[in-house]
Amino acid sequence: MVRAPSAATALARRTADRARRSLRTLRRRPARRGRAVPELAARPNPYVRALGLLCVVLLGGWLGLLVVGNVRVPVGPMDTTMTLRPSLTGGTKINVSPLGALELRSHEAPLRLDVDVDQLDPERAQALVDHPERLSGLQDEVARDVEAGTVDLAVRSCIAVVVGATALGLCVYRRPRRALAAGGLALALLAASGATAFATWNPKSVLEPRYSGLLSSAPSLVGNARNIVSEFDVYQKELARLVTNVTKLYDVTSTLPAYEPDPSTIRVLHVSDIHLNPASWKIIASLVKQYSINVIVDSGDTMDHGTAAENGFLDPIPDLGAPYVWVRGNHDSRLTQRYLERMKNVHVLDDGRAVSVAGLRFAGIGDPQFTPDRAVAPGGDAAEDLAGARLASALRDQRAAGTPADVAIVHEPAAARGTDGEVPLVLSGHLHHEEMEVMKYGTRLRVEGSTGGSGLRAVEGKYPDPIEASVLYFDRDTRHLQAWDEIKLGGLGLTTAEVSRHLPKENQPGATTPPTPSPSPTGTAP
Repeated sequence: MVRAPSAATALARRTADRARRSLRTLRRRPARRGRAVPELAARPNPYVRALGLLCVVLLGGWLGLLVVGNVRVPVGPMDTTMTLRPSLTGGTKINVSPLGALELRSHEAPLRLDVDVDQLDPERAQALVDHPERLSGLQDEVARDVEAGTVDLAVRSCIAVVVGATALGLCVYRRPRRALAAGGLALALLAASGATAFATWNPKSVLEPRYSGLLSSAPSLVGNARNIVSEFDVYQKELARLVTNVTKLYDVTSTLPAYEPDPSTIRVLHVSDIHLNPASWKIIASLVKQYSINVIVDSGDTMDHGTAAENGFLDPIPDLGAPYVWVRGNHDSRLTQRYLERMKNVHVLDDGRAVSVAGLRFAGIGDPQFTPDRAVAPGGDAAEDLAGARLASALRDQRAAGTPADVAIVHEPAAARGTDGEVPLVLSGHLHHEEMEVMKYGTRLRVEGSTGGSGLRAVEGKYPDPIEASVLYFDRDTRHLQAWDEIKLGGLGLTTAEVSRHLPKENQPGATTPPTPSPSPTGTAP
């Protein structure tokens, strides 16, 4: 006896038959748009997708900040540019050209606030100088300016970050929903960063800034925070003096006269003893352009202590517009020398090495003494005499090889005297004032003043040292010195710019033939 199948069994059979028919239909169906339909598609790892989205957000936000995220804000007597930058440590960095920079640990967040002081407004600065009583309200004025600039910067930065992340998300994913997700994540990250900065805000960070450049000795100029509170009147006077000096620096650098160069001459700019004054680079670049300088000669003491931390100060040298010939001073270390040796368009001379630049042959030797803080007992004139003798020997070897030097370069004038009779001209520095003499055997010694205005003293003293440099003119055929211009800027406290022309005696009216150095009987100077 055959039993009839139950209703449940019949339903199961019908379901299985439908599944088999559907599977056969899918296998026979052609792939759409020429693509095979995989039987089993692998789903992407969600962590990889999240990491990719985060990278798109960070890159897009950073690009947005670079393009849009800055504002120009007048702060007191200064015109500034405020910018937000990604940072691992946060904080605020204020760049005060030409004095240097100071950093404040104002907050802990992945965003740093950069404030670049572009220039001082002469009218606003002069108003403070003429009316010192306005300094009492300067703090409130600066606070209002900074607050307004920060709010404007925050709004612009939010827009820049969101738009940048959204635009990059659209380019990468080509889906509006994913692009909007990238923009939303960027806004969330920026809001979190802002909340972190607000939560970690440290208003007392202004009392403990970290200085660099000439500002590294700012506490000695205006006093520490405790002294400012107890002697506020003195602080106001010091601040007014500094504002005056820096204001006049900008005036001085724009008063140099124009010059039409003679194509038959080689023009050499001699600088020395810059001593970490960043204003010197702007002055040198201006002189190179105005006088069509062919080569720059630096006779040393470019630094103050010769540390690795100071090396970044040298970075503008390749962009000054002319080849740079350099010898080491007693404030320059071997570390400084190696840093310069790796620079393009820079020729470091030491141990009598000679090089031909712009049609002239230069030979030089670095200062044998390294006494940046005077804590190390120097070798005195004996070390300088030995360096001069070594350079004189190298000059004789150059002449014997048929490649005589036209100009020798040292830092200390005592070493220069050892080259008397071996070269027509020797350049030096070290003394922080200009000198010129023709030595016993005919070699002309030219001592340059301080092109850095003696460094920090440029903003410290009541009568600051002048900023000095010289332009030397050489005949292109004979390579003899024809004339020189002494350029003197009246320091930061004065608005004078003086250029005086000088001629060697042999080039003055009535002179006959130019003399040449005659070696001493023993081949060296006494």
